[in-house]
Amino acid sequence: MAGTSSEASKLVMLGTGTPNADPARSGPSVAIVVGDRSYLFDAGPGIVRRAAAAHAAGIDALAPRSLSLAFLTHLHSDHTVGLPDLILTPWTVGRESPLRVYGPRGLRAMCDDLRSAYAEDIRERLEGLEPANDEGHRVEVTEIRAGPVYQDDLVSIATFPANHGRWPAFGYRVSTPDRVIVLSGDTAPFQGWEEAYAGCDVLVHEVQSSVGLAERSASWRAYHEAMHTTAADLAGVASAVRPELLVLYHQLFHGVTEEELVGEVRASYDGDVVSAADLDVY
Repeated sequence: MAGTSSEASKLVMLGTGTPNADPARSGPSVAIVVGDRSYLFDAGPGIVRRAAAAHAAGIDALAPRSLSLAFLTHLHSDHTVGLPDLILTPWTVGRESPLRVYGPRGLRAMCDDLRSAYAEDIRERLEGLEPANDEGHRVEVTEIRAGPVYQDDLVSIATFPANHGRWPAFGYRVSTPDRVIVLSGDTAPFQGWEEAYAGCDVLVHEVQSSVGLAERSASWRAYHEAMHTTAADLAGVASAVRPELLVLYHQLFHGVTEEELVGEVRASYDGDVVSAADLDVY
């Protein structure tokens, strides 16, 4: 991408949580910021307020009215409950263009239904006394498949299939002017994950504690083993891929401490690894 080498990217962890209602962790959402543009990945609960907090801390591209481009890994509720917030709140504070959102099959119906659910809110804002524009509440949906999905003069974004149940789920590979960032989304190990992650500078990956998982009931163990990545499995793929930085998010602690979870990864991985908290920047 010629002419953009001076643009340094920021990885902003807007939300690192899971479906568990942890007051310290908003729902999964990550922003990659390049210059004055933000690229959002997933829309967990709290996304717009976390973006506002990042903006208040000095990241201008995350001003709520500027949030206009998002990519979803899959349609589980903890990754999408913030979607109506992302559609409507930036509009109410001044966004003048539609939200552009990319994601798996089913996203178009979800967005249509959300706008129908808030039709009276939209009508009142447009027809009442509020000085609202008629563009910022609209949504432009692109349903994706594996492969290249987006490119502009600053980034190129491609997807790869993840392993997260029976419906379509994707991870994202984002090439910025200064580095390649891979986001796993929710996934269990899958064939080809070493190739999907190869050559990345930063690997942002979900993780669950193997130690804690062993204490869950048999039914929950079966579910989590089929849907998520253990610390040991993550250490294995990270050892093969060797990113400059491994960032843990969507941490399923299963009763262990954060330090213990990181220790499980470090037991068989000697690279640089951090457990992210909301609003961390890398």
